[in-house]
Amino acid sequence: MKHLDRPPHPSAIWRSAAFAATAIALALGIGVLGYRYTNGEDWIDALLDASMILAGMGPVSPLTSDAAKLFAAFYALFCGLMFIAVAGILSAPWIHYVLHKLHAEARED
Repeated sequence: MKHLDRPPHPSAIWRSAAFAATAIALALGIGVLGYRYTNGEDWIDALLDASMILAGMGPVSPLTSDAAKLFAAFYALFCGLMFIAVAGILSAPWIHYVLHKLHAEARED
């Protein structure tokens, strides 16, 4: 497999980046809707809170109800997992390349 001697093709990197961006956009959308309807925030404030949680910085607005607090707790856990998933998605083409360079592929016996 001669083509594996080269670094990942740019299209593979762009595909990974597009998939990661889509995952981040969906996660941000979930957060905006959650803050909007559980905490009763305006759209811009919900976007700010969701963005801050997704970036790992914490909410800006005070949480006014138990539902909002529960949503914020689960959304924060979800965002932590999203960080790990997006890091894996973005690094997958390079990890694949390194594994092939190290000949760490399945052997047929």
